[in-house]
Amino acid sequence: MGYSIKTIAQKSGLSQYTLRYYEREGVLPVVARDEHGNRCFHDEDLELISLICCLKDTGMPIAEIKQFIALSREGVEALPDQRKLLQAHKLQIDEKIRFFQRFAQKIELKIAYFASLEREAQEQAAKK
Repeated sequence: MGYSIKTIAQKSGLSQYTLRYYEREGVLPVVARDEHGNRCFHDEDLELISLICCLKDTGMPIAEIKQFIALSREGVEALPDQRKLLQAHKLQIDEKIRFFQRFAQKIELKIAYFASLEREAQEQAAKK
C-alpha cells in the first residue's frame, strides 16, 4: 500500500509543492504512480525524504543532495563516495556547532550576569 502526496506531506512536514519540486529537480528519485497517475509513496520514500530533510536542514546545498542521491543509485561502487560526501558534511556541521557553542557560552554569561543584577535589585528592595 502506498501513501498519497498529501499524506507524505503531512508525515514529512514538507509541502506538496516542495515534494513535487524535489522530484522534478532529481533530489527525490522518481516516485511510483498508481493506475490514475497519482504519486504513490512508500515507507522507503518517506525514509529518503527524512534523510533529504536532515541534509538540507543541516546546510547541505541542494546540488550536493542531488549528487548524494545520484550516487545512491549507482550501487556498492559508489559507497566510498557517499561516505566521503557525508563525512565532509559532518565536518561542516561540527564546525557550525563549535561556532554556535562560543555564542551560547557568551549568552549564558550574560544570562548569569542579569540574574545576579536581578537578585541584587530584589535584595535592595527587600531592605527598604
